Amino acid sequence: MGDARFGTRLRAAMDKYGPLCVGIDPHPSLLAKWDLPDDPSGLERFTRTVVEAVADRVAIAKPQSAFFERFGSSGIAVLESTIRHFREAGTLVLLDVKRGDIGSTAAAYADAYLDPQSPLRVDAITASPYLGFGSLEPMIEKATASGAGVFVLALTSNPEGRAVQAARAADGRTVAQTIIDEVAQVNAGLSPLGDIGVVVGATVGETGHDLSVLNGPILAPGMGAQGGRPEHLRTVFGPDLSAVLPSYSREVLAAGPSVAGLRSALDRVMADCREAVEPIG
Repeated sequence: MGDARFGTRLRAAMDKYGPLCVGIDPHPSLLAKWDLPDDPSGLERFTRTVVEAVADRVAIAKPQSAFFERFGSSGIAVLESTIRHFREAGTLVLLDVKRGDIGSTAAAYADAYLDPQSPLRVDAITASPYLGFGSLEPMIEKATASGAGVFVLALTSNPEGRAVQAARAADGRTVAQTIIDEVAQVNAGLSPLGDIGVVVGATVGETGHDLSVLNGPILAPGMGAQGGRPEHLRTVFGPDLSAVLPSYSREVLAAGPSVAGLRSALDRVMADCREAVEPIG
């Protein structure tokens, strides 16, 4: 993981490469578009090409674990290889697993993905707090001990999420705001960026939530093919976008299978993101 905290390494990567996360989602339709078989061999060829095109060109790569898990142990082997190749190239890896459990099970998930000795070790994972934010404590403790990070679901763009995330707690805050506030407490006093982030969909519009307290990174999925555009980011996040990490997947991956095509798409969305997050004035 390196000696520095995750927040420090992510800030340095964003400053060097720009504010962009590339999602690695080997969906069956993408494998077909690339004329690859929907099997572990196609998965391996797909991810090998994406690594070649993307590694050492973006701040962070985000493999979606489910698209590897569906092939069983063979898919997990490809995931391990993909993680290793990205990290050997110096690219941070955020594994999109959305884990959430309690006690020893949460600790086991933390060991699987955040322990430096694990073959699946990554720089950060996504996690669900909806068994209570305190249930994430084993993951946050492991992340802190190993220089890793956790991105906690807060305001997701799926319509079903609002029923839970917009519900009001006894003190009048939304559930999502309580999550944001809990993360802010973990990040308090850290510089230049805390290690625990939140996930806020790029298509949620004006949220009415206070993200300024966070002192941590904000992953903004849903860019590109899912409807999120760079100009939407200020509507969602306000004028200060310094900690926002827009995430694109199909918008980039659909430009394959050539490395040149992927890199061209990467350059295009990177330029859009840089323009969108430039400070006003």
